Amino acid sequence: MIKSSFRTLEEVPDYVEKSIPFFITFIGLEFAVSWIQKRKLPGRINDGISSLSLGILSRLPDVLFRSIELISYIYVWDNYRLFELPWDSPWTWYLTLLGVDFAYYCFHRMSHEVNILWAAHQVHHSSEDYNLFTALRQSVVQKYTSWMFNLPMAFFIPPSVFAVHLQFNLLYQFWIHTEVITKLGPLEWILNTPSHHRVHHGRNPYCIDKNYGGTLIIWDRLFGTFEAEDAKVVYGLTHPVNSFDPIMLQLRPLAHIWNTFWATPGFCNKLSVIFKGPGWGPGKPRLGLPEEIPVITGKEVPFNPHVPAYLNCYALVHFAVIVNLYTELLASLSVSNSFLYEIM
Repeated sequence: MIKSSFRTLEEVPDYVEKSIPFFITFIGLEFAVSWIQKRKLPGRINDGISSLSLGILSRLPDVLFRSIELISYIYVWDNYRLFELPWDSPWTWYLTLLGVDFAYYCFHRMSHEVNILWAAHQVHHSSEDYNLFTALRQSVVQKYTSWMFNLPMAFFIPPSVFAVHLQFNLLYQFWIHTEVITKLGPLEWILNTPSHHRVHHGRNPYCIDKNYGGTLIIWDRLFGTFEAEDAKVVYGLTHPVNSFDPIMLQLRPLAHIWNTFWATPGFCNKLSVIFKGPGWGPGKPRLGLPEEIPVITGKEVPFNPHVPAYLNCYALVHFAVIVNLYTELLASLSVSNSFLYEIM
């Protein structure tokens, strides 16, 4: 705790960037364990490349602009804070842990229950695999709606403490995207675990809109959104997109809302298209009708078009080259932006 407490925001390390080597290591370890356990890899090559591409796209805005989550938080802190909790107090550290995780629960739940927020968040759920690659499958626009849920903490929690826990909450959620870990005993009552999060990513009717927690599962237990893993989980969206195109996966949901908005008669109904659940339609409850969720037979086969082996090899090599160029670009832009922020 002492090593993760900082007086100023400038002192807070970029824990996410420092964790990239660990991400790669754990992905390799997951592949090895899955092969030992089941004699198969934990997913498809095409889906893995798609997840990594979506992760790269989601990070690009942060290279060019400061995080809106921190900008908005600092603005409220500087202008409207009510009182200042001590940055080096253990109680401030624990309170921020709970505050950031509760804010994430609220945001995550709204991202499933409000159509315009779901249009961004569903990118993360679009994979029919469930592995550590899936954790990196993120939306470009989601961060532009999540920031507001953290603002109440800016009235009394220092930005440096908030910035640490914002990263910790994100990093914790990486390892729970795996099938190689089954149950964790008594920890299942408190922590969000791979078992709980597999349910969240399922399209089985019993999995829909369940287990929103980030680090802790206590919020789901308190607010009635918890569901234990039971029948075999089938992953992905209730209506699979059948595509690996990262641009299409990012934009298609927004295009669908746009088209539905103009095709729906009545001003109030148009607003409902945006602000009610993704399953809503005129005459339906806010979150839609549970009986309209497609039945899961257990025989569902993930979208996996056959391509010649040489094309798979080409795709892997091409992607590796692009990732290398992307990494160098990120490094150069990050240095340039740091210099600009210092002189502005």
